[in-house]
Amino acid sequence: MILDLILDLILDPILDLILDRGACAGSVYHPQQSVLKPQEGQRQTACMRYISAPQRSQTVAASASCGRLDFTGVIRTGRASEKGARPFFGSASDMSGLWHALPTAAQLDNLHVEIMSDGWIDDQLVARGIADARVLDAMRRVARDVFVPDDSHGAAYADRALPIGSGQTISQPYMVAVMTEALRLTGAERVLEVGTGSGYQAAILAELAREVITIERRPELAETARQRLAALGYTNVEVVIGDGTLGSPAHAPFDAILVAAAAPHVPAPLKQQLSDGGRLVLPVGPSDQQRLHIITRLGEQFSQTLGVGCVFVPLIGAEGWS
Repeated sequence: MILDLILDLILDPILDLILDRGACAGSVYHPQQSVLKPQEGQRQTACMRYISAPQRSQTVAASASCGRLDFTGVIRTGRASEKGARPFFGSASDMSGLWHALPTAAQLDNLHVEIMSDGWIDDQLVARGIADARVLDAMRRVARDVFVPDDSHGAAYADRALPIGSGQTISQPYMVAVMTEALRLTGAERVLEVGTGSGYQAAILAELAREVITIERRPELAETARQRLAALGYTNVEVVIGDGTLGSPAHAPFDAILVAAAAPHVPAPLKQQLSDGGRLVLPVGPSDQQRLHIITRLGEQFSQTLGVGCVFVPLIGAEGWS
């Protein structure tokens, strides 16, 4: 209690001056940050995202909603003595490190960190049957707003496809989760994605698999996705320009193949590039309505099951729509 009062008296005037940004804005953009995963040498995405007032969770650092940075490591709605709280600068009695913990002006720009609410995950995915914990975790880690145009940030976490330019879309989050879950990834796989688009699906796959090869026929989309994924720290993704309906023989065989566009039939080259036990997931059907097809290879035999109905943009190529 005494320490709390001391901290309030010492820090509040200083922090009010440092963090005074004027009136609260309705929203602020928080750039995404990547951190190294402790296993498999992969990259995972910290939960930083476009902050829109109605959707947000508690702030853990300087808040754009006029909250103040609390060096005891908790927001003003909590106390440093509460269970689970940790002092920001060290032990509660260690005042020697206090002033060294004060952020510089440059550091303040990097302290707008928020934990993304799990609400949309529960409402859009769990409630509709997505149960794979690894898939749900990947969906939490990869911030979808980074992969959509600026004018779509407000709808980045809505459960619908969004345009990304060049007549293409970023898939509905639920469909991303459904198709990813159907691959049954364990972390050791080489995965082929057909239809890179924004790179969002590739990022999800990169969180879950050892290696991802993603093919995009439009050079402008491929280059944008390549730069975005590299900037986010994904070193296990390779973006290739080409006809995805033919797969990538140079990288085959694949333990899993995901096609993010609607095919008129299951492309034979993709089936042949599956490894034994590998799975191919893709939408098949006319432009107005398709069904997910899940193909599993067993030696030279292929089994097929049908999944949910869906609507994707057409798969263009030699084994797709012309």
